Amino acid sequence: MSSTTVELRALREPFDRFVELLGVAREVGPERLPEPTAFALGTVGPNGQPSVRILLLKAVDVRGFAFYTNYESRKGGELLAHPQAAMCFHWQPLERQVRVEGLAERVSDEEADAYFASRARGSQLGAWASQQSRPMDHPGALDERYHEFEDRFANGAVPRPPHWSGFRIVPHRIEFWHQGASRLHDRLVYTRDGDGWRTEVLFP
Repeated sequence: MSSTTVELRALREPFDRFVELLGVAREVGPERLPEPTAFALGTVGPNGQPSVRILLLKAVDVRGFAFYTNYESRKGGELLAHPQAAMCFHWQPLERQVRVEGLAERVSDEEADAYFASRARGSQLGAWASQQSRPMDHPGALDERYHEFEDRFANGAVPRPPHWSGFRIVPHRIEFWHQGASRLHDRLVYTRDGDGWRTEVLFP
């Protein structure tokens, strides 16, 4: 076995473990686990204040964990200014949790275009209509903007807004947590180490 093969296997290992768990979570069914791709995203504001919200994961591979948003939103602005981020997936029916820490990078325009084109037309129009995280002048402002863009793009495809794209969290730490009896939980941590990962088992 070549050293390159060993390095690639080491690089893939935590991602393979995550993809396997995500597959199990998807098999649980919507009655018990409606959004298996849901995760909490933690960002850091300009004054050092952490901020957390729930998003949906859209892609994962050895490069990292990708999601999409409005770059002019609060989270978009925080990630662009302070790329340190954390993610937490909690699959309660499986009694499992995955925590990710790393740096946020922009996805490519090609990736963003491809994902935007896969969205429902209403969601595409909504990306244009919503001035995300900004104060609304009056209660009907969002509907008015939606209809404005509905009319603008009535005769063709909806292009991706220039302010709408994605981030990829490139992890340097991934922790897998499995609930145990008497709170004797299992905690396995992967820490990036060169071209591979170093593992540790932690006390719960």
